[in-house]
Amino acid sequence: MTDTIRGALFMTLAMAAFAVEDALIKGLSNSFVPAQIVWMLGLGGTLAFAAYLRATGQTLWTSAYLTRPIMARTGFEAIGTLFFVSALAVVPLALASAVIQATPLLVALGSVLFFGAQVRWRRWAAIAVGFAGVLVILRPTGEGFEATTLLAVCGMLGLAGRDLSTRAVPATMSGLRLSFLAFASLVPVGLLLQGVQGLPVIAPNLSQIGILGLCVAVGMIGYVIIVAATRMGDMAIVSSFRYSRMMFALIVATVFFGESPDFWTLVGVAIVIGAGVFTLLREAKVHRAASKAKRHALQGN
Repeated sequence: MTDTIRGALFMTLAMAAFAVEDALIKGLSNSFVPAQIVWMLGLGGTLAFAAYLRATGQTLWTSAYLTRPIMARTGFEAIGTLFFVSALAVVPLALASAVIQATPLLVALGSVLFFGAQVRWRRWAAIAVGFAGVLVILRPTGEGFEATTLLAVCGMLGLAGRDLSTRAVPATMSGLRLSFLAFASLVPVGLLLQGVQGLPVIAPNLSQIGILGLCVAVGMIGYVIIVAATRMGDMAIVSSFRYSRMMFALIVATVFFGESPDFWTLVGVAIVIGAGVFTLLREAKVHRAASKAKRHALQGN
């Protein structure tokens, strides 16, 4: 088994874990408002990551948390999570997951706008086609349009902002600390929103606490696996397996929630995934060509 195949397998397993996490969150939305789900998950994740950091001899606080890139990343993470959890509560799981598939395309567009990345016409075309796929999923002017899907769109924008902000975070900042901070930020955000909404806090029973614990555990497992995946083999090929999350979401949505996405939703998903994979592979090809040219230039000198 090559490193690329191993990385692709790990990425697929991570996406399966995240699909299960989404399903658990949707199940919790029958008992709790989204704001409470957000701060409870944030509290559970904070405690879990804090315990791991302390067990490995790492401090919980660092002044680097106050730097602009990390504060921006944390803010976008909180916004994206809040909107996506809200979407899972009111939108079919398959539809919310379909919208989120466009996040890598939005990151590619943001790389051009904010980081000066060079994109040629093929990738511009792929990005445009991908967003056309999102419109097919949403159908904003058709009978199939659901206004609540805009919550998933806002979640996608927040998560794309998080990924773009991460590019500006120094490599010395560990992913574990970023995750600890991200979960910690969800607690005040969720509590504040629930307070503003004037909604009472509902005490979870033992069964619900177990589901919350399982949700946090599955999310952390997915995180650990995805970190391992990103360090193996050809990054473009491995990253393209992120789209397997949609396959798992469709399975979970059908088996556990009785959902059946319509024809145009599936068409839109296919368009978005195809455009995303093409963008990743083109980016990898350009990167390899640039690296090869640089090596030749160094050898010539």
